[in-house]
Amino acid sequence: MSRRTVAVVLAGGLGTRLGGEQPKQLLRLGGTTILGHAIAAFERSPLVDEVLVVMNPGHLDEAHDVVREHGFTSVRTVVEGGATRTDSTLAALAALGDEDCDVLVHDAARPLLPDHVVTACVEALRDHEAVEPVLPLVDTVVTVDADVVSGLHERETLRRVQTPQGFRLATLRRAYDLATADPGFTATDDASVVVRYLPDVPVAVVPGDERNLKVTGPMDVVVAEHLLARDAHEFGAGDVSR
Repeated sequence: MSRRTVAVVLAGGLGTRLGGEQPKQLLRLGGTTILGHAIAAFERSPLVDEVLVVMNPGHLDEAHDVVREHGFTSVRTVVEGGATRTDSTLAALAALGDEDCDVLVHDAARPLLPDHVVTACVEALRDHEAVEPVLPLVDTVVTVDADVVSGLHERETLRRVQTPQGFRLATLRRAYDLATADPGFTATDDASVVVRYLPDVPVAVVPGDERNLKVTGPMDVVVAEHLLARDAHEFGAGDVSR
């Protein structure tokens, strides 16, 4: 029997670089909240069984409102996130308990997640314990020390990492058990925790998508709005379940 797949949407951040009085995941793009777009990507997928939302503390009611607004049926529950991304992932792991499943961990700040990226991650977990979508670099990358270039990097072997990142739940839990016992532990994503603390577990890669941008600053909002407007013209407006 195949394992169930649960998508975890991390919406615990404040999005201070965008300004405003509410978390950026509640900002509306094309009439729908960023959080609503992120959940919809998994609601659409026949390969995802359930969605777990980890929301910014103090804004759980708004997250429930988003679920009700769109009639999302895949959302299992909404739980409170922590002060850091790692804390929010740990809250998700606690909510998932000891279930034997595959888990996709996605940043809510990536609201335009294409269906094919979700499919690729789920299918890769049939043969791998961990997977992440990546994109090639197009710019030269350098190391800078005291405002002076101190090193060059071969971009052919470098990739930009996106989410969702997929894991066998037991693998991700084992990696975090080791990580949280390390006083020097820090992480900006979940696959890096597996790479660092479970070096014998290969992290497979699948193609990401330029559309799967992370809304961080004002220019990202402009780009996302443009892409959604183009979609509305091609497919019809207001259908986040497309």
